[in-house]
Amino acid sequence: MSSPSGRELQILKVLWELGESSVREVHQKLCPDGELAFNTVQTLMRIMDDKGLVKHRRDGRTFRYRATYSREKEVARFVSQVFDGAVDEAVLSLLQTNQVSGNELEELERIIKDARESKSAGSATPPREKS
Repeated sequence: MSSPSGRELQILKVLWELGESSVREVHQKLCPDGELAFNTVQTLMRIMDDKGLVKHRRDGRTFRYRATYSREKEVARFVSQVFDGAVDEAVLSLLQTNQVSGNELEELERIIKDARESKSAGSATPPREKS
């Protein structure tokens, strides 16, 4: 499976939000003002199917598409490319560049606590050394 292009990533974001959708539904959500032709979105989705980024099933005369490339895969690719896999540096950068509310920080703390507990329950991996 190859990585999505910028436009393919936009389509994936729509599919992640809507779930399984027709080309028409994706086109309406992606291009409410008709920025792209319907046929362009249809062609992109066929290419994405060939690349393994999405899968389709037939529903009468309509193809319904679902993402097979996950948001998590894209995040992992981004962290790998931009931060050489350093999750702590990625999170620190996000915290420094975005306005983060108190509620969001509390949610992040809960997520980190849960991740820490699940790591200690499973096989612990040694911490990554800083260079």
